[in-house]
Amino acid sequence: MVGDEAGYAYFSFDDASVLSAARQDPVGFADRLPPHAVMDEIQHAPELFSSLKRLIDRDRKSGRFILTGSANVLLVPRLSDSLAGRMEILRLFPLAQCEIKESAPTFIDEIFSGTLKLPHSGREGDGLAERILQGGYPEPLARTTWRRRREWYRNYVETIVQRDIRDLAKLSRMDAIPRLLELAAGQTARLLNVSELSAPFQLSRPTIRDYLGLIENIFLIDFLPSWHSNRMKRLVKTPKLHIADTGLAGALLGLDPAVLLKDRSLLGQLLESFVYGELRRQASWHESNLAFYHYRDKDQYEVDVVIQQDGRKIAGIEVKASGTVTERDFRGLNRLRQAAGNMFAAGIVLYDGEHLLPFGGHMHAVPISALWG
Repeated sequence: MVGDEAGYAYFSFDDASVLSAARQDPVGFADRLPPHAVMDEIQHAPELFSSLKRLIDRDRKSGRFILTGSANVLLVPRLSDSLAGRMEILRLFPLAQCEIKESAPTFIDEIFSGTLKLPHSGREGDGLAERILQGGYPEPLARTTWRRRREWYRNYVETIVQRDIRDLAKLSRMDAIPRLLELAAGQTARLLNVSELSAPFQLSRPTIRDYLGLIENIFLIDFLPSWHSNRMKRLVKTPKLHIADTGLAGALLGLDPAVLLKDRSLLGQLLESFVYGELRRQASWHESNLAFYHYRDKDQYEVDVVIQQDGRKIAGIEVKASGTVTERDFRGLNRLRQAAGNMFAAGIVLYDGEHLLPFGGHMHAVPISALWG
């Protein structure tokens, strides 16, 4: 036991002695647990799950145990029991911008209710690159220089790859993972291109796909599926690849705000991933069931993010790094509106401007700062 948190005894399986005790005698370890316990990095001790199941079945009171980890424990090969029906799974994302600002998020509610409001803040300008690269992990946010932030992210990647991926799979080329993650950061917000990602390695495309799946299972990348409609046969079904935190992407690519501002193409990619990440984080505590997709058809019409609320309403979001918007920026959203029919609720172009502008047919240009108020 390492400490006590709000009435819960705290055990960390990063502690070698605690981990050894749990692995050597999982039954005895579980029986000695106090009534309320937090067990951190539980993916290192999958042998414990059968004993926890026995305790839970003996007393089904909720909230007795909080299990946390930096990898998807359900995919650990040595997992003795999934605890199906006995636990609720919550994914904890890095901090959202509204959490950092300590403001209440309203953006998702507003786009589906048609009550969009002008945010209090104006244009982000050059500050947008800084907001993108600071990311949402608490530790690097507390560091005052970009060099120290990059060092934290790189150390984090090295640690999590060496520790957690070894628990998930035995890889012949463990050294390929950090390089593959760096390549994925450069390909963020693009359609997944396994051939391009596999080019620097002497590894097959199926192997690279497996490696990407492992990186996804330690929550460092996301695959955004394509939205489809039975009425639309000409849709591209390839998922988009997104780095899970743009601060991590910036560190892997060696960026600071000045460098990013000079590369408008990369700025656009990272901004799209930043917006997607912000929406996912806000959705994680939203009352509605929100599913996320992208839209692209064979005519090259596309929408960066599609949100489907409770399996019914559809909203499309296009992301621009510039401070101006024209009707042409709504081409993909108009195509999505045709495909979604009566389900279509709103089409939003997020841009770095100051004004909330109506473009007709439930279409609006909205300052990007509306995401966090």
